[in-house]
Amino acid sequence: MMGRVSETSSAPRTARERARAELTAEILETARRHLEVDGAAALSLRAVARDLGMVSSAVYRYVPSRDDLLTRLIIDAYNALGDAVDAAEAACGREDFLGRWLALGHATRDWACAHPQEWALIYGSPVPGYAAPQDTIGPGTRVSATMTQILGDAAVAGRGPQPEPVPDDVAASLGPLREFVGNAVPDSWLVRGVMARTQLFGHVSLELDGQFNATIDDLRAFFDHVLHLVARDLGLTD
Repeated sequence: MMGRVSETSSAPRTARERARAELTAEILETARRHLEVDGAAALSLRAVARDLGMVSSAVYRYVPSRDDLLTRLIIDAYNALGDAVDAAEAACGREDFLGRWLALGHATRDWACAHPQEWALIYGSPVPGYAAPQDTIGPGTRVSATMTQILGDAAVAGRGPQPEPVPDDVAASLGPLREFVGNAVPDSWLVRGVMARTQLFGHVSLELDGQFNATIDDLRAFFDHVLHLVARDLGLTD
């Protein structure tokens, strides 16, 4: 966990830079512990400083504000999730589209189950008074980008969902997404991709919120089955 600071910055070169990086990492790690206990809305730089045995003014030299602290935690969480997903997906053969999709899905759920408060920070309710800056967009789209790559590779190989008509108003609403994926993918495929993403992230969030308690015994097996059903809908199965 301490090494996460290196994910969003270049390696420090001088002794002073290394010391600053180490203390910043300690601040972020302490903040993560507060997330686990108090949640994002209650995160306080003063409380973090107190746990570190520092005065709050000293902490402000490393993290200027609570919002800056939240941004760093959000970027680190997105990147940690993205790293886990990319590592799992990269271990599969490039032509194994189903395996790549299953790896992405299970890596997402596994990371979320291991880091529920960080998942809540990036996919839960917005933190009151906080607006995420542009810096979070790139890290925040990493899993979606990997998913898009899988679907794009499948399309090149002649795989994919069955094309179907999309209402004009729905097609028009896909403009921002179209800028991201280009014009080669049919509208109906984009809709299916958004549905798959919604199914994946929504399912994980509901599970972490305890919405399947007392209704499903083997949550992992059920999730795996859902992933296979979504894969069939996406045309990734044989």
